[in-house]
Amino acid sequence: MATRKSARKPNVSAEELTTYYREMLLIRRFEEKAGQLYGMGLIGGFCHLYIGQEAVVVGLEAAAEEGDKRITSYRDHGHMLACGMDPKGVMAELTGREGGYSKGKGGSMHMFSKEKHFYGGHGIVGAQVPLGAGLAFADKYKENGRVTFTYFGDGAANQGQVYEAFNMAALWALPVIFVIENNQYAMGTAQARSTSTKDIYHRGEAFGIPGEMVDGMSVLAVKEAGEKAVAHCRAGKGPYILEIKTYRYRGHSMSDPAKYRTREEVQKMREERDPIEQVRAILLEGKHASEEDLKAIDKDIKDIVNQAADFSRESPEPAVSELWTDVYA
Repeated sequence: MATRKSARKPNVSAEELTTYYREMLLIRRFEEKAGQLYGMGLIGGFCHLYIGQEAVVVGLEAAAEEGDKRITSYRDHGHMLACGMDPKGVMAELTGREGGYSKGKGGSMHMFSKEKHFYGGHGIVGAQVPLGAGLAFADKYKENGRVTFTYFGDGAANQGQVYEAFNMAALWALPVIFVIENNQYAMGTAQARSTSTKDIYHRGEAFGIPGEMVDGMSVLAVKEAGEKAVAHCRAGKGPYILEIKTYRYRGHSMSDPAKYRTREEVQKMREERDPIEQVRAILLEGKHASEEDLKAIDKDIKDIVNQAADFSRESPEPAVSELWTDVYA
């Protein structure tokens, strides 16, 4: 692919920029491999890929600190990888093996990591939003200075429980960042056809919650906005809303042919706005990395992803005796 020009100047070091490039590329290659395994029948059920949205989680994780929490919906593989969860454990869970993060019993939608403060992956649209407010309530109660990133999509933004969570978060000044990952199509309906307001973040105004729109195809823009939101929450000023305009290249799930948009639209986004290619351009233009350096990173990432795929095949399926473990009754 030809090198494209990038108008945005980096506000980070070359080392940090290279790290963001690597992290976004890991998500991209991992999701591509997951799509392949799904096509081979090795991943069953639902599988929602994050291809195109990588800058959102990588940018916000760059603004997070150790101990901060994150919770999201079912398009969650990117969030897991961005917060440091092992690709082997994630891929093994996708294929339903006991080496997975939920021991092969949760699948794509339901993975957790107490160590990395990742609280799911939730299959019910919008259900994670009040749970995120609850996580933030616990941190406020403990006075530990932590922040919770609560991710949801433009489709979930029309759920009533979201606004109940907004109200409580504002009332109790909870340290929660409500992250609207607006990929513009929800499950398959354009935002303009489903949402009465153009900018969703304005809906926080009714509750006194500040917010802003962010370019979700720029990891630097997301990081900058994330740092502002995090500082707001850590200062005890209550919740903050980030509506991050992003774009998914694939359908809502692997079973979605995405006929509600044109191929030309998707291709235009890939060619002009791709988040990984933007960082690649900055690295090359600034002579922070050579083509050979970036090829080496790509090779390393592909090796990591292939190892994860191999691990997921070799890990055994859960034993029948595991059926009733980790279940609350």
